[in-house]
Amino acid sequence: MSESGGPQTIKAFEDRLLEVSGSLPKRLRQCADYVAANKDRIAVSTVAEMADGAGVQPSAFMRFCQIMGFTGFSEMQKLFRESFVGGWPDYSTRLQHLREKAEGSPSALLAEFVEAGRLSLENLAKTVDSQAMEVAVKQLSEARMIHIIGLRRSFPVASYMAYAFEKMGVPAMLHSVVGRLDNHHAIREGDALLAITFSPYSAETLELVEQVRARGIPVVAVTDTVVSPLRRMGATLLSVSEVDFGAFRSLSATLCLAITLSVAVGTARQDG
Repeated sequence: MSESGGPQTIKAFEDRLLEVSGSLPKRLRQCADYVAANKDRIAVSTVAEMADGAGVQPSAFMRFCQIMGFTGFSEMQKLFRESFVGGWPDYSTRLQHLREKAEGSPSALLAEFVEAGRLSLENLAKTVDSQAMEVAVKQLSEARMIHIIGLRRSFPVASYMAYAFEKMGVPAMLHSVVGRLDNHHAIREGDALLAITFSPYSAETLELVEQVRARGIPVVAVTDTVVSPLRRMGATLLSVSEVDFGAFRSLSATLCLAITLSVAVGTARQDG
């Protein structure tokens, strides 16, 4: 248990970060923004490295840790070292956890993932921001071309939405950054970007979002937490969280949100 009474779970940490971010002075806000975008680095970095990344002195970063409720950086780092966020164990370790718990039979796995999916979908129905959904549908349905990016774990969602838009006759382009070609010059005035990324956030996705937002192009982002770095970039945020089993996360709620968004955009374009 935290000696200082600071956050004791990653969810509590994120809630606290969101609570304090808006009222922080410039230097401490830099710390908050850097931590929100780089939570995966906390467990493996020194306070000097985190401070350098945030562009502040180590003393300012230590002050930020105290505002977050910790006695110092080492206590905050301990929370992340004991958690799987942004640095979830590799797949062999996850499988080992399942074997140790004797939870690896096909029927048991099916039951557990069905339950995780059910809980994820119920949570989505309760927490989805309907106003943000309306804004997102408007931005995408009015776009000349919808550009879609989602890498690694997010790629199945991005490719599915590109497929759905194609079938509905909605002009869309899937960006895969193959060969480090991000095709950002293909995004023109009147277009919109749909970015999908989850912690640890894809650097390529964040870079593309930053580039197009600087040009005033609207961005709709499907992401996992309200403290996602995409928020400070001015994207329209649609947050979705997945309940995990054995440190494995499915895409049940994310794909549900994806098809909802796709169909809503296709319908809006037909009505328009």
